[in-house]
Amino acid sequence: MTAVLLVFAAFVGIGVPIAFGLGAAGAVGLWLMDGVPLTVIASRTFGAMDSFTFLAIPFFILAGELMETGGISRRLIAFAAAMVGHIRGGLGNVVVVAMMLFSGISGSTNADAAAVGSVMIPSMKARGYSGARAGAIVAAAAGMGILVPPCLTMVVYGSVTGTSIAALFAAGFLPAFAMAAALLLHIRLEERRAGLLPEPRLPWPERFAALRAAGGALLLPVIIFGGILGGVFTPTEAAVVAVAYALLAGALYREITPAFFWRALVRTGVTTGAVMLMVAGANILAWVMTVQQVPQSLAAGIAAVGGGRVLFMLFSILVFLILFALLDGLPGMLMLIPVFVPIAREMGIDLLHYGIVMTTVMGIALFMPPLGVGLYIVLGLSGARIGELSRHLLPYLGTMLVVAVVIAFFPGLVFVVPTLLGLYGG
Repeated sequence: MTAVLLVFAAFVGIGVPIAFGLGAAGAVGLWLMDGVPLTVIASRTFGAMDSFTFLAIPFFILAGELMETGGISRRLIAFAAAMVGHIRGGLGNVVVVAMMLFSGISGSTNADAAAVGSVMIPSMKARGYSGARAGAIVAAAAGMGILVPPCLTMVVYGSVTGTSIAALFAAGFLPAFAMAAALLLHIRLEERRAGLLPEPRLPWPERFAALRAAGGALLLPVIIFGGILGGVFTPTEAAVVAVAYALLAGALYREITPAFFWRALVRTGVTTGAVMLMVAGANILAWVMTVQQVPQSLAAGIAAVGGGRVLFMLFSILVFLILFALLDGLPGMLMLIPVFVPIAREMGIDLLHYGIVMTTVMGIALFMPPLGVGLYIVLGLSGARIGELSRHLLPYLGTMLVVAVVIAFFPGLVFVVPTLLGLYGG
């Protein structure tokens, strides 16, 4: 397996797309195995993508593209500002709450950072925030937002591991609220020291007006989760409903033009193609690792060291942080699932819990200086230097990492909502 990993590292190092790096590494592994036909590549590629559940991916991406118009993001942010802008922490509170609302629509962490950041960072700078501080808050909030369903990471994880996607969606809610609460407390304490004042309290008529303006966008996650949890439709069918609703909302807001719709279709096709190629490449590599019994060997090594589940979970968090920052989250997850998920299963760790831990750490890693891909989106919006932004961001990421460790070692946070909704039986 050393040669296989070296091939993958070499391809990534010279700039080959991750999907092809995964597939090439798997092909080398097959070539080094005696008596294994290379036709396995074709069968594993087709088998990886031959799943009804994966149809949810392009539809959720398209729904997010359609809902990410400037008018919709401004309406959601205006609603968040009306509700929490007057609380100490001011616009920092608005960013966190707006990110939770927007994440429930888009399903894409980088898109969340771009959409909310493009509106909030200029407003925060105008109210006395430095570009670095404003960018750090947006980055931290976007990293938290990955836990708010619908989440493409959860769709892919559930499809690859056989975990219920509906249960994963439900399991993300309480950890997301815990992470948001920790960030809000952190921002409140920080803003007290920084001396930044909250926004004026709006009268209730203006708050209701903001709610009415954002009502069309806010209904989408209600329809998605209500339909899934009520058994009206599957997650894949929910994605189709989301697209239909996004088109209707866009038509009512008069913001979806033919040119915009065409660009949304093109971006959806490009993103879906990249994701599916990564799934196919990872499936080839996963087959090689399974045949070579790599997970079993690693599990035996961890057991020999001692520490059991505790050591394995801490080791998982460390590896996730590094690899998800290096490989932009989803490719890293697809590379690690074949190795780490079987070990988790052998150690008796519930895959629903493990998936939420993986997703939580991914949100942190995507904005971790100096490697996180999402970090550079925020840098471009804030106009700050990476060192300056990192100085403000690292304390937020530290708070988020503490919450991630709590989620890892207190699985009740993950199981309580799916259990109450009848999606998890233990």
